[in-house]
Amino acid sequence: MSSSTPARFDRGHTDDLMSFLAAGPSPYHAVAAAAERLEKAGFRQVLETDVWDRTTGGKYVLRGGAIIAWYVPEGTRAHTPFRIVGAHTDSPNLRVKPLPDTGSHGWRQIAVEVYGGTLLNTWLDRDLGLAGRLSLRDGSHRLVNVDRALLRVPQLAIHLDRQANDGLKLDRQKHMQPIWGLGDVVEGDLIRFLEEEAGIAEGEVTGWDLMVHSIEPPAYLGRDRELVAGPRMDNLLSVHAGTAALVAVAGRDLPYIPVLAAFDHEENGSQSDTGAEGPLLGSVLERSVFARGGSYEDRARAFAGTVCLSSDTGHAVHPNYGERHDPTHHPRVNGGPILKVNVNQRYATDGSGRAVFAAACEKAGVPWQMFVSNNAMPCGTTIGPITAARHGIQTVDIGVAILSMHSARELCGVDDPYLLANAMTAFLEG
Repeated sequence: MSSSTPARFDRGHTDDLMSFLAAGPSPYHAVAAAAERLEKAGFRQVLETDVWDRTTGGKYVLRGGAIIAWYVPEGTRAHTPFRIVGAHTDSPNLRVKPLPDTGSHGWRQIAVEVYGGTLLNTWLDRDLGLAGRLSLRDGSHRLVNVDRALLRVPQLAIHLDRQANDGLKLDRQKHMQPIWGLGDVVEGDLIRFLEEEAGIAEGEVTGWDLMVHSIEPPAYLGRDRELVAGPRMDNLLSVHAGTAALVAVAGRDLPYIPVLAAFDHEENGSQSDTGAEGPLLGSVLERSVFARGGSYEDRARAFAGTVCLSSDTGHAVHPNYGERHDPTHHPRVNGGPILKVNVNQRYATDGSGRAVFAAACEKAGVPWQMFVSNNAMPCGTTIGPITAARHGIQTVDIGVAILSMHSARELCGVDDPYLLANAMTAFLEG
């Protein structure tokens, strides 16, 4: 689905995406990076525990690894509908267990649990850092990021596994525990180390949400640098594009209230107080209506006219596994964003939603493509169907086509992030 006047690639946008990916080794860091961009654009944080006023302008709510941000134009009425860009902040990885200090045979290790549907082999023999959120004795939180070669999950040498190249089989419990030193296991050692790294007094950390990340920075790839390789594109690419689009439309006279909704825990079902199946989005939208003096009737009218773009990465056609894709739908990198369709409601797109997305892309001069799964292959899902069912909001599933999804390091086209952000901007403008 091409456009006669395509948007031009902006390397500055992709440079900023690469900085955003590097700054977001955990969902907590990702929402902090998004909030920093919003603050520079004049948005201000509002607390859920405060009374919300009816003032206009840009606002955002942070809760754990989720962020909801919106802009209220001057003259907005209580029943004004919303235009929402939805995404998620989490990515498949390895996460630290409650009792992290372990080891055997003279090796000191960190006990981890597999989070989401990660490609386990991509975490092997890779220099890894550690990042996340520390919870302190006084109830406050502190972000920590050890972005250096701290951990490694060593693969067994081929001399000891002659069949490794015939199909590597990894036991999630036995084979995925990273090493971080030599010597006897010392209980409490990891948390004491992180307290020192974060400048926190010993014994002040009483809880943690920590995860492993690859320390290799994002990079342009290929002879003509037309590809980008990096971590957590699924789905920080969409969070970055949505943040850029919201900032771009803030300050304009709009017929809708533009919203960015970036949730946590999509990779394991979205069932949390910061996930798409939780009440966070509905609560924020309702409070926004009521803060402007609206009634339940105004809330119902606003929701009835609301549309959400659920943006998540999708599968580009793979040059080595073309048979795994639908024979007539082959999304290509740098071909523009994809519209995702699944009649069994793994994606929420219908014909009406397709028309909304097509109109936004046409307005922005952005080419777009169709994605549908091979009938013989199971289809993934997104926050789209959850958002539609949870809030009764028309939802359209879109994204960017990438390779190596759920790897520790994924691959996209250099043009597509900018094209996605342009399409989102046109959608939020109405």
